[in-house]
Amino acid sequence: LAQVYIQQKVRGFLHLYNGQEAILAGALHVMDLSKDKMITAYRNHVQPIGMGVDPRKVMAELYGKKTGTSMGMGGSMHIFSKEHRFYGGHGIVGGQIPLGAGLAFADKYFKRDAVTLTFLGDGAARQGSLHETFTMAVKWNLPVVFCVENNGYAMGTSVARTSKS
Repeated sequence: LAQVYIQQKVRGFLHLYNGQEAILAGALHVMDLSKDKMITAYRNHVQPIGMGVDPRKVMAELYGKKTGTSMGMGGSMHIFSKEHRFYGGHGIVGGQIPLGAGLAFADKYFKRDAVTLTFLGDGAARQGSLHETFTMAVKWNLPVVFCVENNGYAMGTSVARTSKS
């Protein structure tokens, strides 16, 4: 992906998942892929493949082809597969956090025995929606797991430059 991005064959931005693969491997190991769901941010190229999406469909999406997961209209940051319960990558930092809780709320409401894994980067931890969503998820006892992937950067900016922790 990095090579074709440099060649300008992939439009828009490309945020790779390098160095974060172990988090996904562990998550996939404990998930029941026949019913559990996943939602994440814009580093979303390997998650759908782990959930069962054909890698050719992911690549077609990145190339903007109709055979892609979103018919080529989503691009790098918006891969999606309802069939495989992968509810997308989202380009808005932290935008997937309340959506993940919403997926879990639907499962609880309809009494479906499923869990939603909601992935977010450490940069999204400074979004107000995170705190509101956590409060609601705990209060309503939602079947959601929030996985914070701390790679030390919020998009391309070092966390040390943007947050005191």
